[in-house]
Amino acid sequence: MAGYGGARNARVGIYRSSLEQRNAAHVEKLGGVAEFEAYKLPYVVPERIATYNPDFVLGNGIIVETKGIFETADRQKQLLIQAQYPMLDIRFVFSSSKSKLYTGSKTTYADWCTKHGFKFADKLIPASWLKEPRKEIPKGTLIKK
Repeated sequence: MAGYGGARNARVGIYRSSLEQRNAAHVEKLGGVAEFEAYKLPYVVPERIATYNPDFVLGNGIIVETKGIFETADRQKQLLIQAQYPMLDIRFVFSSSKSKLYTGSKTTYADWCTKHGFKFADKLIPASWLKEPRKEIPKGTLIKK
């Protein structure tokens, strides 16, 4: 997949990027459980059924997607999921939220998240996210792989 550091399709253990690997280790260091891509979430792309594999579902129900490069297709997918599952708390951890959406854009990843109501952080999942109260995910929404 494009967008994972410098090497395309490079795998770091079970992770596709060092950012995912660092966040898993960070969550575990904080006493949490980091089940990487352990769930899938069906969602509808106009004219076809698709699934989304969240990078992390924290013990309290917060869904975290880690992104080095936040491509157009990723942004479109997240807006479809947000519209179809408004009860889910999906957040992002970027390598840098100051990155521009594309060359020449004035809009950063942070700007996009703010505009669309997504919480975000840089580099690592904040410890405070793990301490937040449980967010109920309706039964049958996330399907264990």
